[in-house]
Amino acid sequence: MDVEDKPPWMDSRRVVKASAETPMQQSSFAMDIYFIVALLTLGAFTGFFAGLLGIGGGGIMVPALTMLFVQQQFPAEHIVHMALATSMTAIVPTAIASLRAHHQHQAVIWPVVIKIAPGILLGTFAGTFLASYLSAKPLAIFFSCFMALVALQMVLNRKPKPSHQLPGALGMSSVGTGIGGISALVAIGGGTLTVPFLVWCNIRLPIAIGTSAAVGLPIALAGAAGYAVNGWGISNLPNYTLGYIFWPAVLAMAAMSFITAPLGAKLAHSLPIALLKKIFALLLIGLSVHMLVTVFGN
Repeated sequence: MDVEDKPPWMDSRRVVKASAETPMQQSSFAMDIYFIVALLTLGAFTGFFAGLLGIGGGGIMVPALTMLFVQQQFPAEHIVHMALATSMTAIVPTAIASLRAHHQHQAVIWPVVIKIAPGILLGTFAGTFLASYLSAKPLAIFFSCFMALVALQMVLNRKPKPSHQLPGALGMSSVGTGIGGISALVAIGGGTLTVPFLVWCNIRLPIAIGTSAAVGLPIALAGAAGYAVNGWGISNLPNYTLGYIFWPAVLAMAAMSFITAPLGAKLAHSLPIALLKKIFALLLIGLSVHMLVTVFGN
């Protein structure tokens, strides 16, 4: 492949010529600008809804990043892995901010976090190895099916009955391993699974949400580390990657979500949340279906 025919991500060096830029070079530059704007917009959107609805942005970020990576001609066999890794890494600063906010409101049960954390770390890190072993299509199918279940839960708004007590340290670690493994495969902070489990164990909903937010940080850290390790040494990944993590997207999305998440949280008390959740559920389903079409069509 000649240098001129390479996609822009394959080589960060540019050949400087005395002549003016060709239309192809101008088009490539414009595409880079559109790509950056799209990442900033995605970060703003996911941050706003994370603050508004109290949910992670993985359900939006993964399918959106998949589509953007395809448009940038990233390697087709790695686009879903990169989308998962990048999304999970971008969750880290949001998880830290959410943890601090809930801790200040004394809504975190730290003994529960300590007991579940070993399983969370093990399950999430191991889950990245399974994700890296699978090809893009099975990952996309699993992600879409899981998000369909999440959307259904948001529409039905069913909550488990508080009928059990928290298990011991071994039981908590076992639960954490399962939550972490699934979270790694779909790039979520675990709240979709952790909150229902804690409510089921007689933890009040506000405390369950706060404790789940604290659990989200080890999920994000272990997931980011796992995807960095598993993608290490793969030769045909784009520039500016660490393993499967595409850092320009991480920085752009994290910066904007840090700005818009507090705005969403502020509006949470004045907007019709029940209706917004149903609309968001439809959005999740639509993006997941589009992701399947993108992956299988590519």
